[in-house]
Amino acid sequence: MTLTSVTEESRINPLDVVERIASVNDWSFERAGDDEITILIAGRWSDYQLSFTWMNDIEALHLACAFDLKVPERRRNEVQQLICLINEQLWVGHFDLWIKDGMVMFRHALVLAGGLEPTSAQCQSLLSSALEACEGYFPAFQFVVWAGKPARTALDAAMFETSGEA
Repeated sequence: MTLTSVTEESRINPLDVVERIASVNDWSFERAGDDEITILIAGRWSDYQLSFTWMNDIEALHLACAFDLKVPERRRNEVQQLICLINEQLWVGHFDLWIKDGMVMFRHALVLAGGLEPTSAQCQSLLSSALEACEGYFPAFQFVVWAGKPARTALDAAMFETSGEA
């Protein structure tokens, strides 16, 4: 037996856990097959499309969270710089820019090697980390794409927190 061989044991499909979470929260979802489910969630800044994919060959539950923000070609370099600045601050997951579509998305994965089965808490944590990152950094992406701000300025403005009341 090699280090990379995987035993074909019966295991729960991780997407069944994700589907239960979507059902309990009354989120719209579509199960495209045994290896993919897409969930739509309304956020504060945008609607988010979360696509969970079970990648059996590497035993990982992959999450890609996209939002409605098309990056025009003229702003892609600045968005790439913004993504680098943001990713330096993230402990888990990362943002990507899909050049072909001009789409920004957050990606993360839960590795379940050795036949491990996901818990509801693990899947909820994966989902929460994606939504928190997207909600937290969406304004910075808006500042770069729509307001034409430099990456550093946009990130600083989006991360500015106020305290107290006026």
